[in-house]
Amino acid sequence: MKQEVILDLPIDRQQANAIPQTDMASIRYMFHEMNQQYLDHQPAGYYYAVKRIMDLFISVVFICLVMSWLTPLIALLIKLTSKGPVFFVQKRTGYMGVEFNCIKFRTMYLNDDADIKQVSINDSRITKLGKFLRITHIDETPQFFNVILGDMSVIGPRPHMLYHTRYYSECIPYYNLRLEVLPGMTGMAQIKDYVGEISVERELRKRIQWDIYYMKNRSIILDINILFSTAGCIFRKIHSPFIR
Repeated sequence: MKQEVILDLPIDRQQANAIPQTDMASIRYMFHEMNQQYLDHQPAGYYYAVKRIMDLFISVVFICLVMSWLTPLIALLIKLTSKGPVFFVQKRTGYMGVEFNCIKFRTMYLNDDADIKQVSINDSRITKLGKFLRITHIDETPQFFNVILGDMSVIGPRPHMLYHTRYYSECIPYYNLRLEVLPGMTGMAQIKDYVGEISVERELRKRIQWDIYYMKNRSIILDINILFSTAGCIFRKIHSPFIR
């Protein structure tokens, strides 16, 4: 179930009277307050070093124990079910807006709109195997190589396509704040069930709220909680068709 973001912001009466009343103005005011709190926050001095060690450890272990046998199997199935390469490499926006090549298992038929058109739930471009890979998030496991290369972290805001980054940065207040940390394979927005297709702008704003919340509260404990919550979410998605 999606949850509302609750921020404990100290607002006196004078500030309360100054809060705009329209929906759009209220949203902009909220992002302004979140921005100010974020600017005042700095994670513990050991955070970045420990986080990087965790990223490398998790990635190396998963690649050695799982991807060593899973990749040949998935590669064979992809080749048998559709034409095209095994991997789909797409330019995404990374830390401080630097572009990087995000690696995934290919889940769609070859098409010309892959870099500009967002995938929808019943998208005809998705292969039958691709649907399974997306539901289980197996298609994103090659991004552990992105983590090793330093382009991504295991935990952080999801990286967007270059086209979407340019578009959203023009219409969403403080959108670019999320670029001040390494993008992640999973994050706060994902464990709050804001995943997949963005059908309305309000959903994107919620995702950005959770991204900024994460940036404001970054800690090793929070990263570990997100990691285990993600594992739980994936487990429930895999078993949900069998639970009635």
